[in-house]
Amino acid sequence: MDVDPNGKAVSMAHKSVTWSRYKYPQSLIRYGVYLFTVVFIGYSLHYLNIPIERFYTMFGLGGSILSRYYPPDIAYALDKDYLRYVFETVQMAYVGTLLGVVISIPIAWCASFNVTPSRWLVYPIARFIIMASRSVHEMIWAILFVIILGYGMLPGVLALTLFTIGFAGKLFSEEVEAIKMGPVEAIRATGGNSLQVMVYAVLPQVKVAWTGISIYTWDSSFRAATVLGYFGAGGMGWYLKQTIETLENLKVSAILLSIIMLVIVSEVTSAWARGA
Repeated sequence: MDVDPNGKAVSMAHKSVTWSRYKYPQSLIRYGVYLFTVVFIGYSLHYLNIPIERFYTMFGLGGSILSRYYPPDIAYALDKDYLRYVFETVQMAYVGTLLGVVISIPIAWCASFNVTPSRWLVYPIARFIIMASRSVHEMIWAILFVIILGYGMLPGVLALTLFTIGFAGKLFSEEVEAIKMGPVEAIRATGGNSLQVMVYAVLPQVKVAWTGISIYTWDSSFRAATVLGYFGAGGMGWYLKQTIETLENLKVSAILLSIIMLVIVSEVTSAWARGA
């Protein structure tokens, strides 16, 4: 039961319901978009020569292939040399994420249109840095740095740093652009400099969001770090590449299982940290 302005109870059955629907030409545009989407998907499947019928044979073939990887060689995944590379992978993800987040903070400040020091010079440069870092996949960055610097952990750290700048920097700047400008204007009116505006007006409004973004970025970086070694950037991915190339399927399954377990641990830890 609802109550009318006079305080009397009004039954829902006596309330009028107003229906709204798309009318011409909105309805024509709406169904035209639906039709275009369906036609484009069909044309893409035909143009790309994607055999849909092969999808139904995937499950049987997948089962026969998975049988080659069972049971996983757990003893190999518990070997001290392999565990050392696992620890190095964790370190690589941590250092790359930490460096990326620290660098992303001033870049995000400059890439935020409402607080940037210069909207015509600094803003486009900072935006370009973020877009350039985000446009190239971290695996491609790892390959490029391996070519330049050689094999080791340094290419992996640099690749994850650029990944973090592109990922966290964009989200950081979007959070800054969504703040309330009242505190910023108040600090500026009292003669506060840019650092004081950042510390006392911007940071209190974005610190919770930035913390969550940093934790999620670490989670994503760790997942990428588990396979960067496949391209020579150090970590447990090197073992994965070695066992795949030598067709040691049981060891491959053990490594994949260890990666899954580590990602689960990282996910649980990240969820706990975001909640805290």
